[in-house]
Amino acid sequence: MKRAALHNLGCKVNAYETKAMQEMLERHGYEIVPFEEEAEVYIVNTCSVTNMADRKSRQMLHRAKRRNPEALVVAAGCYVQSAGEELLKDSAVDILIGNNEKGRLTKILEEWEAGRRASYLHSMTRETEYERLTLSQHEGHTRAYVKIQDGCNQFCSYCIIPYTRGRVRSRRLSDILEEVRSLARGGYQEVVLTGIHLDSYGVDFPEGEGDLLTVIREIGSIEGIKRIRLGSLEPRIMTESFVRSLSREEKLCPHFHLSLQSGCDQTLKRMNRRYDTEEFRACCERLCRHFDHPALTTDVIVGFPGETEEEFAQTYAFLQEICFFETHVFKYSRRKGTRADRMEGQIPEETKTKRSDMLLALSKKNQQAYERRLLGSRVEVLMEESRVFQGEVYQIGHTREYVQVAVPVKKDLSNQLVRVFVDDLADFGILCGHLADADRK
Repeated sequence: MKRAALHNLGCKVNAYETKAMQEMLERHGYEIVPFEEEAEVYIVNTCSVTNMADRKSRQMLHRAKRRNPEALVVAAGCYVQSAGEELLKDSAVDILIGNNEKGRLTKILEEWEAGRRASYLHSMTRETEYERLTLSQHEGHTRAYVKIQDGCNQFCSYCIIPYTRGRVRSRRLSDILEEVRSLARGGYQEVVLTGIHLDSYGVDFPEGEGDLLTVIREIGSIEGIKRIRLGSLEPRIMTESFVRSLSREEKLCPHFHLSLQSGCDQTLKRMNRRYDTEEFRACCERLCRHFDHPALTTDVIVGFPGETEEEFAQTYAFLQEICFFETHVFKYSRRKGTRADRMEGQIPEETKTKRSDMLLALSKKNQQAYERRLLGSRVEVLMEESRVFQGEVYQIGHTREYVQVAVPVKKDLSNQLVRVFVDDLADFGILCGHLADADRK
């Protein structure tokens, strides 16, 4: 039995694909070992979203070769697409597997054993078919990610993804439902729909064949699935009719991650984002009108080329106004091959750090304000794991809004939906409560 080790870099989509490749290897008789151990085969699912991601991808490939110089080292994914076959000149790399070829991993390894030496790489701009990868097991046993879409047509000025992932390709509804039914049979109660540009789901299908709302409705009818959570969305999908329809789906969690990137209209234009702050604000207002205190989270890039102090101040003020439950803050990182890399007005690193620290402090303040609103209320929590805080055992889970809650209990409640009365914000930074009248679902 050969030993194989996998390492993932990057987004939730990459993580899903890495787990799917692991399952393929297990089905073909490989023993999966930690990446830190010696193996005969190493697979690194790479990321190329920033130059730093490229560097980390190269580091992990070299780390694998150092661990076992005789091992077969496979580079897969986005960095492979951006670097091209030049990567084969790197002595640490034996095989290149591009995006949309990961589903052939075990066959590619068989070809290598038979003496074929080749890369499996082609231009993603020509891809029109969704690569079928499925996953039946996830870490933990409560929440499962389901990839339903790949590729992006947006071409934001800072982003390499349309070149490494290709254009929008949607997974067939029947294939999605087959995977979710399998997950439900396995005991998973919550699914998270994910993709590279999730709200583009279905735009490549013939008219009437289905969209994101169709997927949500169909999954909602599957017995055993109690919660549906959405990955990152663009604000433009949140029209009045779409939000109203979402509010009617009882299993949909009121937790919406909306990509903002900047709260300044001039910066948004340079980013080639296809909305302005007025449209984004209207989107948030619709969600708050149709859902009871939804958790709105977002991404923001600081230090984008040309961002003045005034423009940053506009972003800060906008984040104060919307008061997101959580803000993921990223310092702009130049990416070769993008328009932003060639723009004038690149911002010094120390300025980016200062602005990032300011937004992170604001995010913490906003998050605490949202959590304090839950004090004194009863919430539904899907219990996930046990942790010990200050010598006491707690069960930890998330509400429908994705707020973490801890409950001191003596028995294991993992993968159970319970009602919790929230009565405290503990010293260790998590909302705490007790089971409300032993109300179980």
